[in-house]
Amino acid sequence: MGDFLKLKDKNIVVMGVANERSLAWGVAKSLIEVGANVVFTYRKERSMAKLEKLLATEGYDSKMIVQCDVNEDESIHSAFTQIGKELGTIHGVVHSLAFAHADDLKNDFIETSRSGYAFAQDTSAYSLVATAKEARPYMTDGGSIVTMSYLGAERVLDGYNVMGVAKAALEASVKYLANDLGKESIRVNAISAGAIRTLSAKGVPSFNSILSLVEEKAPLKRNVTQEEVADMTLVMLGAPSRAVTGEIVYVDGGYNIMG
Repeated sequence: MGDFLKLKDKNIVVMGVANERSLAWGVAKSLIEVGANVVFTYRKERSMAKLEKLLATEGYDSKMIVQCDVNEDESIHSAFTQIGKELGTIHGVVHSLAFAHADDLKNDFIETSRSGYAFAQDTSAYSLVATAKEARPYMTDGGSIVTMSYLGAERVLDGYNVMGVAKAALEASVKYLANDLGKESIRVNAISAGAIRTLSAKGVPSFNSILSLVEEKAPLKRNVTQEEVADMTLVMLGAPSRAVTGEIVYVDGGYNIMG
């Protein structure tokens, strides 16, 4: 698979590893296995400690580990400047970041606070725009930016609330960024992953019932795995998808097509 993807020795920035269940961690593992140079970003010191432990446990090396708080423009600028100085060229970015306050997921959507709405948008959608802007000067060979979305962007899913609205903004941002960056051969796409037991999924009250519903209704009659999402992400980062941009690619066993 590695030769086909042409990702060997490519510099890929992976943002959003929280723990071993994170979609970003699945992608990072697959990237390392095909010979890519993976740069990790982390937000707080405890995230860095977890990341280093994961790498040590798996026996993996990272190219770089860089602090980056996506709620702060200066932090994103500093992170990508550091990466650019060290590596020269960035070939890909995996943006796997989203956050909303717990109260805004537990209560009805109509109860969303102004500050909670703004925070979810800032962290989950605007962060992609800010990241693309800072990565762009170093993506001199073209490249691929991939973000992670979910069906709640398109449909009402109980308990997803303000995060669904933020993911809708994220998916629209993918399309506008794809249009802006296409002339530089930089592609921007989203993976809409099926329900997986990640740290962020635990915040959605109806999560267990969603898993059961997918098994019942999806054409493949099962839920998807971290590895399956990672494999499609590698396709979207690599040569096979070189003519694909501005797309929302579903990796959900076909659940999204069902009425």
